Amino acid sequence: MSDDILKQFDPVFYPKSIAVVGASADAMKAGSYWVQTLVSAGYRGPIYPVGSRGGSIAGLEIYRNIRDIPGEVDYVIVAIPSRSVLDLLDDCAAKSVRAVQFFTAGFSELDTESGRSLEERMVEKARWGGFRIIGPNCIGVYCPEHRVSFLMGAIGEPGCVGFVSQSGGIAGKLATNGMARGIGYSKGVSCGNGIDLDASDFLEYLAADPQTRVIGAYLEGTRDGRRLFNTMREVSSVKPLVVWKGGRTEVGARAARSHTGSLASSPSVWSAVLKQAGAVEVHGLDELTDTLLLFQHAEHWQGARVGVIGGLADGGGGISVSAGDACTEIGLEVPPLSDQTDRALRELLGEVGSILGNPVDVSQAQFRGFPALFQAIETVAGDASIDFVLIQQDVDILLPMYSRAGLETINDFFIELRGRLGKPLVMVLPPGPVEQERLRLEQKLLAASIPVLSSVERAARAIFNVNTYFRRREIEAGQRDAA
Repeated sequence: MSDDILKQFDPVFYPKSIAVVGASADAMKAGSYWVQTLVSAGYRGPIYPVGSRGGSIAGLEIYRNIRDIPGEVDYVIVAIPSRSVLDLLDDCAAKSVRAVQFFTAGFSELDTESGRSLEERMVEKARWGGFRIIGPNCIGVYCPEHRVSFLMGAIGEPGCVGFVSQSGGIAGKLATNGMARGIGYSKGVSCGNGIDLDASDFLEYLAADPQTRVIGAYLEGTRDGRRLFNTMREVSSVKPLVVWKGGRTEVGARAARSHTGSLASSPSVWSAVLKQAGAVEVHGLDELTDTLLLFQHAEHWQGARVGVIGGLADGGGGISVSAGDACTEIGLEVPPLSDQTDRALRELLGEVGSILGNPVDVSQAQFRGFPALFQAIETVAGDASIDFVLIQQDVDILLPMYSRAGLETINDFFIELRGRLGKPLVMVLPPGPVEQERLRLEQKLLAASIPVLSSVERAARAIFNVNTYFRRREIEAGQRDAA
């Protein structure tokens, strides 16, 4: 079954050639944007612009009709008025096209009988012509590995995270935020109205895709709730599935109906469905991105017992206390450290001016040098009661105290520790007045597979989400073994 679905979606995510209908010599036209986007992404196959006036764009000939293209066409991007799409689909059938993506809007999301009727006729023509439809009202697919992008001048490095979004805007933000945060995407798709291939189809594909290990989704509603529920349950049984449900309020639901024509249910119903399906529910773009980032690096996940370390320089006491509150209130365990660890910390840091329990304030190490600081951190991280380590690093305090060279030394230690720790290491780098330096360190840590978040609260929420999934899988495995 997985081989069948991979083969079915091959022309969608790995098209050998792409035609863009609605292109012109005017670079400001929507179709022209798509041509330039594919060129800027470095797409390696033939790109065929199509427009009734002919001409050229980006050094490529514009064909007047898709039937005039001399080579085969796998994938078509459509940016023409909705009144012209039926004739175009006849041309696609004649050209033996395999997938058609409609950037074009103006269908069922308008909540008109004519819009719904037009979508029905489009699906009929797709069935007759032997091709699939993505959309309409969408920005289509994103596959860094194959150099296919919906973002001008941006592509990112391939990775293990896939996503499905009913919204093009959210799909774009997921891609750009992910690239900035060190998330490597395998595949992504904006499926819009989903009249043919919908969210369930793409979730099934990502579940089968060997390049994808974690899946995120933004959903506004569904036309087939039972199928979506069954699909999410099947997907989450093999890979983490993180879902942000849009349209949770009446205002949002009304906007969703006019956005993608989706039918929305109450928030409580959606939350119950997602929980029963085994998906992780999140409530916003930041939480979705944070959680996907942690899942990307969660290969050694063992549990929810966190060791919190703050105060790499001055000001660690209050930060350690508030970090402990944030973790505990979200449902994480912050266990006391062993007597052996406690004795070792007292010898390294002294008892005055430090918090030696868990959370740990190591700020007194600034008076004893890097060896004492590093040994204290390693001692906490190695405690048998700790499953993962959460460290807050305030760059605006550390930079004037240790200089840039000192920051490099500290973060080189974290990278080396992460390589031999055998436990997840999560870093909190709060924004501050030395933002450029903070961003530089964030990229350095991300490149070493250390996830970075901007606050302890966001880190605690993401850690809780990841642990919820793995804990649920553990319980389900135990129930299967007992049966």
